[in-house]
Formats: sequence, C-alpha cells, structure tokens
Amino acid sequence: MTRSICPGGLAAAAICVRQIWNRLTDRIAPLLSDSLLALVARLAIASIFFLSGRTKVEGLFTISENTYALFRDEYRVPLLPPEFAAQLATFAEHLFPILLVLGLFTRLSALALLAMTAVIQIFVYPDAWPTHLTWVGLLLLLLARGGGLAALDRRWGIR
Repeated sequence: MTRSICPGGLAAAAICVRQIWNRLTDRIAPLLSDSLLALVARLAIASIFFLSGRTKVEGLFTISENTYALFRDEYRVPLLPPEFAAQLATFAEHLFPILLVLGLFTRLSALALLAMTAVIQIFVYPDAWPTHLTWVGLLLLLLARGGGLAALDRRWGIR
C-alpha cells in the first residue's frame, strides 16, 4: 500500500498542493532577484538588436548596399531619407546594445530601443506585434527598474 503525500479528500489535496507550491516558490523567489532579472533582460534584448545590426554591415562597420536597398525599397520609414535611416538604425543597433550589456545608461538605451521598436512596429512590420511586444516587455522592465546591481550605472551612481 502506498502512502499519499497529501492524505484526505480532494479539498485537502488541493490545500496540500498549494502549500507545497508556496514552499517551493518561497525558496525560488530569493534566487530571482531584480538584479538577475535586469541582467537577463539586458543581455536578451541587447543580443536581438546587436545581431540585427551586424546583418546591416560588411566587415567591422561598413554599411552594406543591401541595407541601403532595404531602407529604400522595403522599410520606407517616413520623414527620414532612406540613407540616413539606414545609418541611424545601424548605429543605434550597435551602440545601445553595447551600453545595455555594460549596464551603462541603461534607461536611456532602453528608451532609444523602445522608440526604435515602435517605429518598426508602426511603419515596417505591423503584423509582428507578438515579437515586438516581447521586446517592449524587456525594455519597459529596464526603463522602470534600471540595470540592476551588475551594471555600471549602479557603480557610477547613474539613475
């Protein structure tokens, strides 16, 4: 005969499962500090934008003809000439992710990438909202909470 972890009826079992779950989350929660969440968010969103930026260049930092063609023919961001938009996007997709990895000017970098995400969502890929919503979630966390303890912002007293 096997012995049940949660003796009693269905109601007692539900209470027991809840208690086990609560004990487990009480042990896990201290491991998932805001600083760890901020670090993961910084690295995750930085990698997305940095890797996108790397597809726009040849060699170390020469913007490719394909990038200019994309901005002329497919992206067509309003109010900006395609050449300038290509240069601005390429620069931003390199600079702000590097700053995020360092945790330097985290909120400014998150705000810049949030604005870039809005432009992409509204003018370039409006059907990609599930992806962009994920990016927005990470960026809003960083905008609201900053880079965490493992950030140069904290070390240098930058809010």
